[in-house]
Amino acid sequence: MESLRVTLAGGVACEVCGRLPHPRRLRLTFAKLVAVAPVELVLHAIVLAVHPPYLVSVAVLASVTTALVIWVVEPSTMRLLRTWLHAPKRRPRPGLDGLWRIRMTLDDRAGSLQRVARRLADVDANILGLHVHPIDHGVRDELVVSTPDAVNGAVLQALVEAAGGYDVHVWPTTALALVDGQTKALSLSARVVADPAELPHAVAELLGAQPVTDRATLAVPLPADGTTLKIPSPWTGLFAFVRPGEPFTPAESARAHRLAELAELATSRLLPRK
Repeated sequence: MESLRVTLAGGVACEVCGRLPHPRRLRLTFAKLVAVAPVELVLHAIVLAVHPPYLVSVAVLASVTTALVIWVVEPSTMRLLRTWLHAPKRRPRPGLDGLWRIRMTLDDRAGSLQRVARRLADVDANILGLHVHPIDHGVRDELVVSTPDAVNGAVLQALVEAAGGYDVHVWPTTALALVDGQTKALSLSARVVADPAELPHAVAELLGAQPVTDRATLAVPLPADGTTLKIPSPWTGLFAFVRPGEPFTPAESARAHRLAELAELATSRLLPRK
């Protein structure tokens, strides 16, 4: 559902938290004016043409306008203008140019990451964050880098591959990606403890994955390429998550399972005791 909301919003939602930017006051005022003005004009024209008693006019204008604006016109207008309404204001970011998230697999030997760092330094890319995920055939590293405007994702991917990295994926990201993994995991754990129903959303946010919501899909064997993760659910048996093109690491699987255990404990404490 979160990925669907981001898609419907025209890609303006934050790719880390999935939330839409808050609309600017001027745009919000204009959108509401566009929604309300036509309805007001038409209703006033009808009332003036029919010329009913004063109290009837007031009652009709107040009730019909309120109902139409709240339930029909304003929501439709907001959906129609959502991309423009929520478009973030472009501001220069002092000290930060383009921000990119890079995931790559490296051989687990000394100097592998150093070669990547040297290649990135050649284009003035600054490594701002690093997470290491041990896997069976090496290490899966995740970097957050800041680059000059002239450096794009294709350039970064080519540099990492030239330095010996493989299975390389590069995405544009935001400053929210700089929140360290421990802080993010603790924040999501607090959400799950407060409301165990937040479990699938918390896991999806923690791993950058999409929850599988179709129960029929869960009933059939899922791909065994590592891009699908299943965790126990306190209510439905299993939750499944997919991350196309990016297999889950053992460390990520362990984190998701710990959140599931936390949700189960929180659920058992919330149940009424007999």
